[in-house]
Amino acid sequence: MVIAELFRARGIRGEVIARSQTDIPGRLENLKRAQLRLTNGTDVPVEIEEAWEHKGDWVLKFAGVDTMDAADQFRGADLWVPPEERGELPDGGFFQSDLIGCGVVDRVSGNSLGVVSGWQQYGGPTLMQVMVEGREVLVPFVEQLCEVDLPARVIRVDLPAGLLDL
Repeated sequence: MVIAELFRARGIRGEVIARSQTDIPGRLENLKRAQLRLTNGTDVPVEIEEAWEHKGDWVLKFAGVDTMDAADQFRGADLWVPPEERGELPDGGFFQSDLIGCGVVDRVSGNSLGVVSGWQQYGGPTLMQVMVEGREVLVPFVEQLCEVDLPARVIRVDLPAGLLDL
């Protein structure tokens, strides 16, 4: 499960700037070991020496990565942990990764619209990427529009008129 995206090296000590993808409080500050999935698909184990929040993002310092050049190899990587180490959610909660592959169904008509293929987050509401007839449609993932039925692997949506035409 991806818990952070790495953007770039920071400073001369080998630190990296990351954006958290977890809602679990304390997750990054308390994480000691994880994996990095590099842009070429290779997984690299890392030990986290330090993690702190800075200007809305996170600064991470990995053991053995002590220069800007060494840290730059992680640009664009995803920081992830195995599913058994994801953390605990409250009852009724779910991870976004659990919803990938779920069917998306129109709440009113019951018609299948597509399948969840991923997520995008830009500061506003999270956008659910839905593959609809071979093209990607972004659906605001908000309680007013989306109802998750995880056991059935279905998300029922009440889309605003014209959204599928964008």
